[in-house]
Amino acid sequence: MALEMKVPSPGESITEVEIAQWLVETGDYVEKDQAIAEVDSDKATLELPAEASGVITLMAEEGDAVAVGQVVCLIDTDAAKPEGGEAKAEAASEAPKVEEKKEEAPAPAAPAKTETYATGTASPAAKKVLAEKGIDASQVQGTGRDGRITKADALDAKPSMGTPGPGSRGESRKKLSMLRRKVAERLVSVKNETAMLTTFNEVDMQPIFDLRSQYKETFKSKHGVSLGFMSFFTLACVRALKLFPAVNSMIDGKEMISFDFQDISIAVSGPKGLMVPVIRNAENLSFRGVESEVKRLAIRAREGQITVDEMTGGTFTITNGGVFGSMLSTPIINPPQSAILGMHNIVERPIVRDGQIVIAPVMYVALSYDHRIIDGKESVGFLVAVKEALENPQELLMDNNVTKALEL
Repeated sequence: MALEMKVPSPGESITEVEIAQWLVETGDYVEKDQAIAEVDSDKATLELPAEASGVITLMAEEGDAVAVGQVVCLIDTDAAKPEGGEAKAEAASEAPKVEEKKEEAPAPAAPAKTETYATGTASPAAKKVLAEKGIDASQVQGTGRDGRITKADALDAKPSMGTPGPGSRGESRKKLSMLRRKVAERLVSVKNETAMLTTFNEVDMQPIFDLRSQYKETFKSKHGVSLGFMSFFTLACVRALKLFPAVNSMIDGKEMISFDFQDISIAVSGPKGLMVPVIRNAENLSFRGVESEVKRLAIRAREGQITVDEMTGGTFTITNGGVFGSMLSTPIINPPQSAILGMHNIVERPIVRDGQIVIAPVMYVALSYDHRIIDGKESVGFLVAVKEALENPQELLMDNNVTKALEL
């Protein structure tokens, strides 16, 4: 019996996927629930498991765009499993024999050109100089006998503008995945369809450094997760979103939708590119809750297990380019949201604290926002509120009770 395997729906509104990679070949014996392919949608890369055990016949090629519900392979469930479990099952039909081509006698080599004093010929000394400069002799006008290139000509020669230098100049071409193409389309549409602006500020991270230095070991030993920067930033954003609800809103046609909850999207670099899973109802989470959820979502994204539902519906996004060494950037809004906070690397810089110049760990932060619904006053106020919470976390994020806030 041949079982037809059809493309399942990876999520609402997705009607087409792309075969990113087959993990098996026609004629292989597959076990039920074994991953047989990776498919790209416009939101994520997902694994396609076998629906039954048997010998598989592929019906689509890598790179093919296939509709949801389309048959992509057949599984012969009556086929016996080959001995050893690794041997390839016999193909249904023998492959056509390829006729061996008769060897043709090689064409006679062209007679080698004898070097003469003709135009363009370089003297041995000139050849050495030109080789050191990476200049081809054909680019040099000789002044010697019969146009011969002398050492003086070689010394005076300069590479022409645009002339390729020595070394490899190869190139490769690869089709963009459906996920990468969709990300590209969304980013371009954001630039074209929103009035995006970015405002900046700097944060003295010393108070957070002090808290982490004092409590991180106890926190990790009790909760099994590290006390990172993301929990501080997430909870600082939750507080600021409550103070400036326009930042936690989005445009739908001629209407503005505001939310009384904070679903925080976090940008995570996965094997297939950037993914943005969502921390649901971050306003109800503690430091431990945020760190646990960040760890869980990051692992799922990096292992390719993240689902479309886990990346849908955020109201605000945090992205951390600092992990890659970024000092400052203007992050692009994650549509249909209206704002995104960019974190950056932490560098020791001179700042003024209590009238004294001191060296402190400083992070530049950036808020990109849609000026159609968020005014400058609100955007700046939001970022200042984030800065205040990060520079005074014990009072503004922990209610002056560190032990209770960290659940120690």
